[in-house]
Amino acid sequence: MMTMQRPLEGLLRPPLEWYSALAGFTAAGLLCVDTNNFFVPSSIAYAGTTAFTLFALLRFKQGLRIWRYQHNLKRMPDYRLSSKQLPVSNTHLFLGRGFCWKTIHTQRLRDLNYAYNAKYRLPSRLRLRPYPLIGGRPYLHGVADKETNILLNMADRAGHMVVIGTTGVGKTRLAEILISQDIQRGDVVIVLDPKGDADLLKRIYSEAVSAGREHDLRIMHLGFAAVSARYNAIGSFTKITQVATRVTNALPSTGEAAAFKEFAWKYINLVTRVLVALGIKPTYRLLNFYITKLEQLFIRYCESYISIHDKAYEQWLIDYIQENTRTNKDGEWITPTRKQAIVAYVEHYIEKRNREEIQTLGSDLLIDLYAACRLDRTYYDKITASVGPLLEKLTTGQVADLLSPNYTDSEDTRPIIDWLQVIRHKQIVYVGMDALTDTVISSTVGNAMLSDLVSVAGHLYNYGLDHGFTGLTANQTELPRICLHADEFNEVIGDEFIPILNKARGAGFYVTAYTQTWSDVEARLASNAKAGQVAGNFNNLIMLRTKEAKTVDMLIKQLPQVPVLEVIPASGSSDTSRGEQGIFYRSTNEDRFTYKEVPLLQQSDVLDLPKGQAFCLLEGGNVYKIRIPLPRPDNTVLPATIKALINQMRKRQQAGE
Repeated sequence: MMTMQRPLEGLLRPPLEWYSALAGFTAAGLLCVDTNNFFVPSSIAYAGTTAFTLFALLRFKQGLRIWRYQHNLKRMPDYRLSSKQLPVSNTHLFLGRGFCWKTIHTQRLRDLNYAYNAKYRLPSRLRLRPYPLIGGRPYLHGVADKETNILLNMADRAGHMVVIGTTGVGKTRLAEILISQDIQRGDVVIVLDPKGDADLLKRIYSEAVSAGREHDLRIMHLGFAAVSARYNAIGSFTKITQVATRVTNALPSTGEAAAFKEFAWKYINLVTRVLVALGIKPTYRLLNFYITKLEQLFIRYCESYISIHDKAYEQWLIDYIQENTRTNKDGEWITPTRKQAIVAYVEHYIEKRNREEIQTLGSDLLIDLYAACRLDRTYYDKITASVGPLLEKLTTGQVADLLSPNYTDSEDTRPIIDWLQVIRHKQIVYVGMDALTDTVISSTVGNAMLSDLVSVAGHLYNYGLDHGFTGLTANQTELPRICLHADEFNEVIGDEFIPILNKARGAGFYVTAYTQTWSDVEARLASNAKAGQVAGNFNNLIMLRTKEAKTVDMLIKQLPQVPVLEVIPASGSSDTSRGEQGIFYRSTNEDRFTYKEVPLLQQSDVLDLPKGQAFCLLEGGNVYKIRIPLPRPDNTVLPATIKALINQMRKRQQAGE
């Protein structure tokens, strides 16, 4: 015999089961205490007591479920975890506590939104403890009967993750939870923080100490160069053209500015080629110096290159100087300078090369450099003027030594960040971009850093970790997990970020990006197609409260339509003339059940999320509702330098707010 399942749960009503439970307990008590008055044998009385008790317990449990459900709709329990309480695993990533959102939860939420059910979702006047100041609709999380730890398989995390939420709803706190696990797990951790969150840095340091990895921590902050690690954003590359691209990415590329950007790229690339040919690692300081002093670079290159490839070079210069020494009309001897002799040498051999159609010098670079030096100075200054102010910013003040490190200065003990070394030694790197102070420098360094990471990813993918590095065992050559966290990543995203998402997975990169709205990304990339390309590479989406409906659609439009039950009450009455049958009036009352297709989640469900809560789209389409734990007070003792840095960051952060 088949049983029909009731279409309605009936959870939004008084727990009437408790009345029958009370009656059952009463009957069991009377039958047990006063058996004689019921005129039944003791054995039957005890059996009846047991039966009444079991019946009462069953009904009490059924009523308790209804009471607990209604109670959870109105309460907001505190949820905090210390770093030691975080469930760290090598196979899973802990996101928070919650439940898988299914059709039943959509149905319950729809039932709650009816006006006559307002008393079940709003706090009563007798409530003594006020709700925490988290805003939104707390009952969104109460529609579940229970919650569990929500874990993301690390294999699925390799598909990258994007976290979206407006300011102050828990985005950075979630970042702390994820970063803490990566540190405790022993992975390579890279944190890009454009604005510089003091609490985030404090948490990173505390977790590094807790995991015994404080010596692996490298802190770079553009706003506090004196205590920061150094980093040459253009010192490492797989293609020499990447240097010019990293430098000029921050220049405007629309309208007439696009042409000047191309010219700037051309001459930055020329200077870089010459420096590399001379065996010099390019830095912002060298580029800024030589982009306006090409003649000095030309002479330096000639003295280095020609003297090696032409043994008659020195004698040619001596002969030229002697042959062109003349007296003027006043009888004074005029002797050509060595610079003039070098120019004459190059002109002579260029002419010879063109005439004989042979590569006498064998260096196209020298020809390009000579041609650039021959340009009209006014014209050259005009076409390179766009890059001058940018390089000046990057080479002024303390930030100059930070971004253009002197590799030969033994007195400067600040470490120099090199990504291959960071990955080989499984280090932790925090990068504060100081975007609140100077967005141009922050954006330029961020773009260059991401381009550098793309190059490193390509190197790891093609050659592995041990290429050009001896002394590694077989186990050490395995690629580690590289967990890249980009807070406010719309501040640093550019064309160079896309390859990290769609190509760096094979090199072990696990990207977690954080932003306020998706429109920020579209505005930064200036292309909806590119923004869509970026979005398509994030296989996992965590969405906290956001106030942009377009951003919410990123989640809603990926969810299916589900059937929800609607109850339509109907009543009617009519007079009848069938008096001979004794019927003078007829009335009807009925409930009609109908199903309607609705989205699994509505826009308002995301727009009204409380702080610290989020919807997650994970594992190829599963939707989860989570609560993010708040951190418990941490007692880690901070060194004086770290403490001073965090205090200054907090003051600057408060001033920016």
